[in-house]
Amino acid sequence: MAEAALLDGDLGDDERRRMTDLLAERFALPAHDAQALVAEATGRMQETQQIHPFVRAVTDGFDDAERVRLVEMLWEVIYVDGRVHDFEANLMRRIGGLINVTDLDIGSARRRVLARIGGADGAGANRRPGETG
Repeated sequence: MAEAALLDGDLGDDERRRMTDLLAERFALPAHDAQALVAEATGRMQETQQIHPFVRAVTDGFDDAERVRLVEMLWEVIYVDGRVHDFEANLMRRIGGLINVTDLDIGSARRRVLARIGGADGAGANRRPGETG
């Protein structure tokens, strides 16, 4: 999630909050523990820029449904600013391949996230606020 949040070059408070909320919810963590994990993860990603060390932990420790849920979490972080940067879309394709989530499942996860945040048809999902189409 930290890599997805950092890719557009702007790690905002909204992205930090969304990552914290997702971790707290998914792993039943107190807010301060989730905040500490977000701080550690963003620090590590800023230092290394490598996702491969984390991929093994996911493929070894998550079943198929959990990996798809992780993809949904990533889309939620990406969409928190209302748009998908080209680098973020590329990251999702790369991560899907690395953690054995199909393109179909990645797309389905994206649609579920868009439906939850009010962009069910995907219209304008890649636009900046105020842009038209």
